[in-house]
Formats: sequence, C-alpha cells, structure tokens
Amino acid sequence: MKKISVFVLAVCTMVLAGCGAGNVLNALTNNGTGNFGNVLTSVLGLDKVSAENLVGTWRYTRPGVAFTSENLLAKAGGEVAANAAESKLATVYSKIGVKSTNTYFTFTKEGQYQGQFLGVPMSGSYTYDPSTGALTMQGTLIKFNAYIQGQGNGIAMLFEGTKLLTIFQTVAGASGSGALSTISSLSSNYKGLRIGFEMSH
Repeated sequence: MKKISVFVLAVCTMVLAGCGAGNVLNALTNNGTGNFGNVLTSVLGLDKVSAENLVGTWRYTRPGVAFTSENLLAKAGGEVAANAAESKLATVYSKIGVKSTNTYFTFTKEGQYQGQFLGVPMSGSYTYDPSTGALTMQGTLIKFNAYIQGQGNGIAMLFEGTKLLTIFQTVAGASGSGALSTISSLSSNYKGLRIGFEMSH
C-alpha cells in the first residue's frame, strides 16, 4: 500500500509539473481526454463499476487496453505501448468485423445476459464481483472470464490475451491466422496487458 501511495505521489508531481494543477483531477478520475489518465486508472484500479451500473445493454465502440501492474506504467514507453496495442487491435477488429451492431451484451439485475459476439447469439448467466471487476459469463457454447472497469462514460470488457483469442476461435469460428496472431503477439510482448473492448450504452 505504501508503495502505491509513493507511486501516486510521484505521478501527481509529474502531472503538476507537466500540465498544471487544474488538470490533475481529470487525469486521476479518467475524465480527461488524454491517454495518460486512462493508463493510470487502469493500473491502480481507481474506476470500478458497481453491480447496479453494469446492468443494461453495452455495445462495442473501440478496442480496450489496460495494464495490470504499476511496474508496466513505470517503464519508459508504457503509454506508447498502450497506444500501439490499441492501434494494432483496431486493425485486427476491423479485419475480423467487430462492430457495435454485432458485438454487444445486455446484463440483467437477475444475473442473466444475452447478446451477440461477432453476430453469434449468446445468452446465459453471469456473476460479477465489483470489488475486483471480475466477470464470469456462463453460456451454452462457452464459459469465459473477463474484467470490467469504468472507461469514461462507458465500460471496458477486458481479457487476458490468450482468453480473448480462444473466444474468437471458439465462439465466432474466427481462424484468420494473420489477424488473430496479432492478439497472441500482443499478450506475449506486453506482459500484464489485458485487451478487449470499450463499450457504451
């Protein structure tokens, strides 16, 4: 805990020096328009989603990326790595055909979900732990684990790289080696990186 506090203090100092005190709150609460706030929030887990706020229909808007360790953010080029990963994922998703009209989920307060993944209908039950963001979705085709975090006015549904690859291959039957190998390489090159989707109502 002490280590994280020191890290946050160091980050605040850098932000104060670089962009002025007026922008610090925006960076820390993920209300700013820059990527730095997104990365900081992802690393420290500041932006959690309650069980009540998860309820509703969420549609894909763009690729999502988050670090799981503060050490990754501390590395030189950590933010650049996140931007590069998002750019590569955008290309992959475009080739595979991920869209808001064919990739979406509706979560009910009774613990049920339904929706589509690349146009393939999915439904079943889910469990969600708001303290960790861990989401488990159990359906007839596949059971998969994800992580939910707040992202601006929406959410990010994130996976370990190999898990997302499995979902693409199993649920959607997507096998395009050229595109999907990018997901595999991202998870290998950037340790502790979760990838997935940013979604909005």
